Amino acid sequence: MRLTKQTNYAVRMLMYCAANGEKLSRIPEIAKAYGVSELFLFKILQPLTKAGLVETVRGRNGGVRLPKPASEISLFDVVKVTEDSFAMAECFEAGEIDCPLVDSCGLNAALRKALNAFFEVLDGYSIDDLVKARPQINFLLGLDEKAQVRTSAA
Repeated sequence: MRLTKQTNYAVRMLMYCAANGEKLSRIPEIAKAYGVSELFLFKILQPLTKAGLVETVRGRNGGVRLPKPASEISLFDVVKVTEDSFAMAECFEAGEIDCPLVDSCGLNAALRKALNAFFEVLDGYSIDDLVKARPQINFLLGLDEKAQVRTSAA
């Protein structure tokens, strides 16, 4: 199974917000940190906001932030919002299926068990776990630099 770019960058966006703490994060800054287009991040932002994984603040000094602690947002929460399908084989899809063994096949049961194990592992990791696993994340994302510029400007 391969996750989409949308899921990858959704997780990264949430990690950025978590690393930035209580401060608002701006899409242009997140895009620059990851080398991705702002438009792409805005597209990802919509389902994350709708699911309550990100909160947006409008206005001149607006931005995005996590509406709850990063420790309460699991990777599974993100994946189920950003992925369209978890069909690992034809028998997982809705509609007409050509296989005559669809209701009695061992492959279907094995794949379903594997998918459930995958979801269970993702549910065991939070955005906070990913951020804490990288002690230099603020430096790597340019957040330390931003804090220094704000401090020296004040």
